[in-house]
Amino acid sequence: MVHARVAKKDPEAINLLGEKHWGGGLGLQKDSRKAVELYAKAAELGSIHALFNLGNAYEHGDGVQQDTVKAAELYEEAAMQGWVEARHSLAGCEVRKGNSDRAVRHLLISAKMGDKDSVDNIKRAFKAGVATKKQYAEALKGYQDAVEEMKSHDRDEAAKDLWMN
Repeated sequence: MVHARVAKKDPEAINLLGEKHWGGGLGLQKDSRKAVELYAKAAELGSIHALFNLGNAYEHGDGVQQDTVKAAELYEEAAMQGWVEARHSLAGCEVRKGNSDRAVRHLLISAKMGDKDSVDNIKRAFKAGVATKKQYAEALKGYQDAVEEMKSHDRDEAAKDLWMN
């Protein structure tokens, strides 16, 4: 099924195939270089998830030469299109560059999008004196609002059915 979608240039299928090469799924050998090629193709075709995956590859130098500047650019592009994990990763890039204020701003945005890791990082930043009490409270409130907004009785019932079958 995934190969048929890849043949039709479906960007999400291409990204998924890249992920399977990355981790060695679907009976494929782990091949991070091939994964990066597929992520790049999927990103070119419009996959925001692939932009994020490509950013991870560049950040860690897995399948490509490590390039943290390129990683940050890819994370930023994905974050600007709404990919919450990219926003969170962008905060990490800012921390490594010594830009704590920018990092906290990115974490606030991703916390308000429902990212629990971002709330946890703002909590640590608050305890370390990098984030303010107001920012921590704003992150908590934003996170809680996002989680509440995502709640759905139908989704909860579907999840129960999935686990029971």
